[in-house]
Amino acid sequence: MEFSCVICGESLPGESALTAHLAIHAMEFPCLICGENFSDESTFTAHLSAHGNICEPCGESFAEKEDLEEHIKSHLQRTPYHCGVCGKSFSNYNFLKTHMSFHSGETPFHCSVCGKAFSKEENLKTHVGIHTGQTPFPCEVCDKSFSSNADLVRHMRTHTGETPFQCVVCSKSFSRNSDLKRHMRTHTGETPFQCQVCGKSFSQNSTLKNHIRIHTGETPFHCQLCEKSFSLNHLLKSHMRSHTGETPFQCHVCRKLFSQSSNLKRHMKTHTGETPFQCKVCDKCFSQSSNLKKHVKRHLGMSPY
Repeated sequence: MEFSCVICGESLPGESALTAHLAIHAMEFPCLICGENFSDESTFTAHLSAHGNICEPCGESFAEKEDLEEHIKSHLQRTPYHCGVCGKSFSNYNFLKTHMSFHSGETPFHCSVCGKAFSKEENLKTHVGIHTGQTPFPCEVCDKSFSSNADLVRHMRTHTGETPFQCVVCSKSFSRNSDLKRHMRTHTGETPFQCQVCGKSFSQNSTLKNHIRIHTGETPFHCQLCEKSFSLNHLLKSHMRSHTGETPFQCHVCRKLFSQSSNLKRHMKTHTGETPFQCKVCDKCFSQSSNLKKHVKRHLGMSPY
């Protein structure tokens, strides 16, 4: 039985998937400076203070961060402007208009360099920094610098280990809101990224890109020691062990080492006695498919070697 989201109209495969999907909409504190969303007031106010001790909604400035946080709460308590689509409320009509552009898809702010369009002028200004190369926001811990303060704030979490975005279903937390949204699809079962060739769909855009290479034959990951190339990076890493001799996979029973996890799995069957490969002619079973193939050739009168 399918359930429809009353906010965005999307159809979900079950009640639990709908509950998880609605949790995404429940992130009800949007930052009007950088566009990130927050699920609770305390995380939201802490995030806003990172933009500086200036109240963006009204322009009032404060000497202390704590004073700014208290002031921001007064804005949150006065939200007479309501969105008729999702029910969110705002303290200023202009904020409501900006928010409505997310529903309408309106993107009036265009980059004069590449033509990319944005719903907010602040996002356009941040984007332009990509073309100019300006990075006025330096990290005080390492030598990296960023084109926007929001990017710097996100980067700082790599140093602090902060994970403010928490899944309401399993309590797993993330340093980025975008990572939480991707994670939520493991609960909702959403697969919005569809292959235009075969119709197969995926929960992550990166997984779709990897899948597309099956159709294109693209192998962008090249071995620097031989001429082989691969469609996926993990396949290249696996191949490199044939050059380095690395054997990171160890049998916990006899401590034998293997270069590939698939070889370890095959080996484990010698300990478990598992024989999942059965001959359809005589019902004899084997622990490895290669041994079954050799056996079948004997029935066909072919040399197994």
